[in-house]
Amino acid sequence: MTDAQTGVASDLFIIGGGINGCGIARDATGRGLTVTLAEQADLAQGTSSASTKLFHGGLRYLEYFEFRLVREALEERETLLVAMPHISWPMRFVLPLSPDMRFESDTPTSRLLGWVMPWAKGRRPDWLIRLGLFLYDTMGGRKILPATRTLDLTRDPAGRPLKPGFRKAFEYSDCWVEDSRLVALNARDAAQRGAHILTRTRVVAAERRDGLWHITTEGPQGQGHYQARALVNAGGPWVMDVIRNVAHINPTEGVRLVRGSHIVTKKLFNHDRCYFFQGSDGRIIFAIPYEQDFTLIGTTDKDHQSAPSDARCTDEERDYLLAFANQYFAKAVSKDDVVWTYSGVRPLYNDGAKSATAATRDYVLKLDQNGPPLLNVFGGKITTYRRLAESALAKLAPFFPKAQPAWTARVALPGGDFPHDGVAALTSRLKTQHPFLTDYWAARLVRAYGTEAAQILGTATSPEALGQDFGATLTEAEVRWLMAQEFALSAADIVWRRSKLGLRMTADQIERLDRFMADAARAVSPAAE
Repeated sequence: MTDAQTGVASDLFIIGGGINGCGIARDATGRGLTVTLAEQADLAQGTSSASTKLFHGGLRYLEYFEFRLVREALEERETLLVAMPHISWPMRFVLPLSPDMRFESDTPTSRLLGWVMPWAKGRRPDWLIRLGLFLYDTMGGRKILPATRTLDLTRDPAGRPLKPGFRKAFEYSDCWVEDSRLVALNARDAAQRGAHILTRTRVVAAERRDGLWHITTEGPQGQGHYQARALVNAGGPWVMDVIRNVAHINPTEGVRLVRGSHIVTKKLFNHDRCYFFQGSDGRIIFAIPYEQDFTLIGTTDKDHQSAPSDARCTDEERDYLLAFANQYFAKAVSKDDVVWTYSGVRPLYNDGAKSATAATRDYVLKLDQNGPPLLNVFGGKITTYRRLAESALAKLAPFFPKAQPAWTARVALPGGDFPHDGVAALTSRLKTQHPFLTDYWAARLVRAYGTEAAQILGTATSPEALGQDFGATLTEAEVRWLMAQEFALSAADIVWRRSKLGLRMTADQIERLDRFMADAARAVSPAAE
């Protein structure tokens, strides 16, 4: 094993290239700290690319009286919309009302309702749901997003795909986010500010010595040695493995690994709103317009016992989601309609909850000061990643008195430097500059890259000027951009994380892309052979 690098001491060394690790790296670097981040695989290869892809307050968390978590998440929705209008946008959610709606038996709200209204037998009265939505509208200081309204499903287009028994619904606001792009852009912004981002690099040892953390890594260039004044463990589902087997510390905390699985089907309805479905078992799922031609349905909540990398959507989970959706949709959805499935493991802080659904979604930060500081990150939601990063830096502030104050609120991510309602204008301008673009192609580029789409296209006046065509509007120019700017090294990095073009590309096209990227990487760094 060759020696890849002997690193000069950084202020922070971060383990984990998911949303929490990359968010902390961006925040810390912007405060003037030196940062190194190591991710054992690709950025967002774990949980951070397997979410339901929503910036939301978490309406159902009100049932658990998690008011601080919901308020913080609601406040963040609009803060994030302004900073990343290309990869996040408002979405309206339709919540059909049904007498079969029930609370889970172990929620604080269900216990209170059972005491006050025992005859309801766990049913959700319409007035209670509306009260929850009133809180949802008002707790977070909403300014951009429209308020809740009541729908007549016999007249509104949202009622057409549903069974005729659903006659009334509430419609409220939350937001969509391209989760894995969010991670890549945070990492890229951190790198532009000076952070050292290492992908495909596993941390194999970390020990306290001489007032510093001494970190050993194994990556594409061999073994690396780094030093840091503080260590941040943002390992996500691997957080306990880092504590036990990398830092060799006996943990006092624990995580509950909960698997969330999703299915992607052929397009099930022809409008741009999302459905919020509540089941007779007390759980909820979403049915969301996805990638223009598909529908995303999820998620499940199952305790996960095996390795996080083994997470798969089981046939049982697939069938559960199909059966759940079929309680609402007039036209039955079958496994033949499923075009893709994915599953991720959420590392929830183990608060002793009776079920996976009831376990807290709040984040917990634990600081170990037995020598150079170690900050362990437990749990968290993608919506509150920026606030989590601020909280992490607040925990570490005593060790870095010269660090600058918090700065990330409403500061644009790369490509997001345009108005939150400016996507249509930006797309139109891109098409004017490059008339060969189709509507789909232009919209996809703007929704991925924002103002930087023009840099990818350059002065091209035809598709041929963009180099090889890999299918589904993916060109050589875009691939080279992703390799140079967003840490992409393989076809999977591009077609399943930097985009979802894998839904539209053939296996042969993806294989050809993989070969091209391997050849391009060798041309840049022949020693990699």
